[in-house]
Amino acid sequence: MDSSVPPPPAERPSEPRPRRRDRHGRGMRGPVAPPQVPLSASRAELFGDLVQDSVERLERRWPQLADVEFMVAEVPRPGGPESGWNDEAVPLGAVFQGRSGGPARIVVYRRPVEIRTKNRDERALLVHEIVVEQVAELLGLSPETVDPRYGQD
Repeated sequence: MDSSVPPPPAERPSEPRPRRRDRHGRGMRGPVAPPQVPLSASRAELFGDLVQDSVERLERRWPQLADVEFMVAEVPRPGGPESGWNDEAVPLGAVFQGRSGGPARIVVYRRPVEIRTKNRDERALLVHEIVVEQVAELLGLSPETVDPRYGQD
C-alpha cells in the first residue's frame, strides 16, 4: 500500500472542530448571565412587582384585601365592562366584583401606566394611586381613608 494515501474517514482520529468565527461582530451567542442573576426580569415582571408592593402596603391596614385578586393586564379591552371607557379616557385600572361566590378582582393596566410615566419612581407612585383608588371603590370608601398618604406624594 502507498503511504501517501490518507486513511478512510472512519479511521481518522477525531479532531476538535474549530470555533466558528464571529462574522458580524455580534459576539458569541448564549446566556449573558447565570440564571440565578436577576438580569432577565422583563418590564411586565417589574411592573407586577410594583403592583405587589402596593398591595402589600395596603394589606397591612386592610386585611380583607387578602380575598381580592390583584392582576396586571396589558391594555383594557375597548367596549369592555370597565366603566368610563371611551375614546378620550383610557382607564388605568378597573374593579370587577366577584360573581357566583368568586373573589373580586382589581386590574391595573400596564401599557397606559407606562405611557404616562417617565421613570420607575413615577411609575411606582402612579401604580400605588391606581391601586388605592380601585380598593377605595371596591370597599366603598374614599381614597384618603384607604391610604392617608394618598395624593400627598
